[in-house]
Amino acid sequence: MKLSPAYRLATTILHGFDEYRARFKEITRDASRRFCEAAWREAQQASAERINLYEEKVGDTLARMQRTFPHEVMAHCECWREARNHYAELISQRLDYELAETFFNSLFCSIFHHRHIRNDWMFVYSSREDAAHHSGIELCRRRAVHGDWQGALAWALEGAGFNNPFADLDSDTALGANFLENHLPKAILDADDSQVELLMPVFYRNKGAYLVGRILGGGEQVPLVLPVLHGEGYGEQEGADSRLHLDTVLIETDEVSIIFSFTRAYFQVDVPVPGEFVNYLQQLMPHKPEGELYAAIGFFKHGKTEFFRALNHQVAKREDQFIIAPGVRGMVMAVFVLPSSRTVFKIIKDQFDPVKEMSREDVREKYRLVKRHDRVGRMADTQEFSNFIARQDHFDPECLEHLLEVCASTVYLKGDKVIIKHCYTERMMTPLNIYLEECSEEETLMVLKDYGNAIKQLAAANIFPGDMLLKNFGVTRQKRVIFYDYDEICYLTECNFRHIPKSSYLDGDTGFSVGPNDIFPEEFGPFLFANPKLRERFLELHPELLDADYWQGLQQTIRDGRVIDVYPYRNKQRFAGSMGQLVY
Repeated sequence: MKLSPAYRLATTILHGFDEYRARFKEITRDASRRFCEAAWREAQQASAERINLYEEKVGDTLARMQRTFPHEVMAHCECWREARNHYAELISQRLDYELAETFFNSLFCSIFHHRHIRNDWMFVYSSREDAAHHSGIELCRRRAVHGDWQGALAWALEGAGFNNPFADLDSDTALGANFLENHLPKAILDADDSQVELLMPVFYRNKGAYLVGRILGGGEQVPLVLPVLHGEGYGEQEGADSRLHLDTVLIETDEVSIIFSFTRAYFQVDVPVPGEFVNYLQQLMPHKPEGELYAAIGFFKHGKTEFFRALNHQVAKREDQFIIAPGVRGMVMAVFVLPSSRTVFKIIKDQFDPVKEMSREDVREKYRLVKRHDRVGRMADTQEFSNFIARQDHFDPECLEHLLEVCASTVYLKGDKVIIKHCYTERMMTPLNIYLEECSEEETLMVLKDYGNAIKQLAAANIFPGDMLLKNFGVTRQKRVIFYDYDEICYLTECNFRHIPKSSYLDGDTGFSVGPNDIFPEEFGPFLFANPKLRERFLELHPELLDADYWQGLQQTIRDGRVIDVYPYRNKQRFAGSMGQLVY
């Protein structure tokens, strides 16, 4: 029997998806070896490879389709309607069907340049919205506590399958048990049915391994995360301790939410059933959007699909309109928001302010850099969209007028529709300059400290923000300071940090030459803070940021090959203290 072109089109796409998934799983499953061997540089490379893998496999599949099918088949929407139906049937029993749908969408959009977005030609909505079924695969392991919290933690750590031994398991579990006995709700502590439940796969990221689950009992539950680390310097210093230790115990929802933040690199975790896995994580973090959780475990493209579906649903409610973003208008980007969805939209302007000497492609490359790089909890993840379409009456008139004026090559009207040819989206935050105008004295000190920590932690990850003005940072609902303006970022090692030369009064020479990459940290104070009171407080908290020697020292550390990790919890929460690491 001769198969139809549409059926062969569907099977070609599915073959490409299978190739992607096989390599994705291969990279992910090797994370345990990289952690065991403390192969930190290799871990960074694997993270970047896995991010790049999606576009590579979409490109390979597209090239295969173009070689196999005539143009009239590829460009015929009715053929895609039939192919979509065949594809939905082919993936109907798969455990990763939603990821397969997103891969199909990527091929469709590559061919039609993000036009003709209709559910009968692609998967605008899932093919299994009303037909999801439980796989029957067990995701978790469990142990009853019976009042023995130390024994429960020992079971959790010993059952994780680490190849490296723990340096002092008794001490770690005693510290962990003491913490739980002093911080868990009384209902759980007193319950006869208390149990520890953990997802079977280990979550790997940078230098850490995380056991994730929850504690249940007495009709209540709290999330549970157990971060496991190597001894200090292992993988970077000869003779350093390869044994493991439990670094802390986390049971607060907000703390766990920060572990899975949109500001951090994606986890390497072997996920048997993506949808059920995400549903479990959402029980631990009810306020975390589904799309962010998919992205957090590496499925960032499907995270974009879920974000788009949620955004469409929110826009359809017509609770509000797109408006110009509050705060200082950007020199490079036009920024607008949909307040009810907590989403920021950024469009590259046609003309940049004169002080910005860069091209549109330069800006896009900066955003690609952030996508590939470890964001260390201090840079917002972004989603990139082409041909974003919304009704004209969904926009505040002033906002639409502004976009049509400064982004005329990207934004245009077609009937009652607004077409945006290219934009980025980010989570909405309160601009730091606005936050400081409205917060209390105590909050001012807290956020100034975190602002400096954000700059330091970005530097530790080999990122120099470039434009460090307050308006380019935001404050999250957990009061964390996040950088979100990427048009001037660069690698720290590309910068030339200098002291301002002392003028020679004998020869009257008060000038000195300045190169294009020269940076003088002594000037940061007046540059960052017009308010002398804020400047004074900031300098009391972070005097080293005005010292070129501090920056040069970080550069040397990076050039020496040391990977400095930034852990997603406060130093005071760690059982072993700072251990020479940068933490939140």
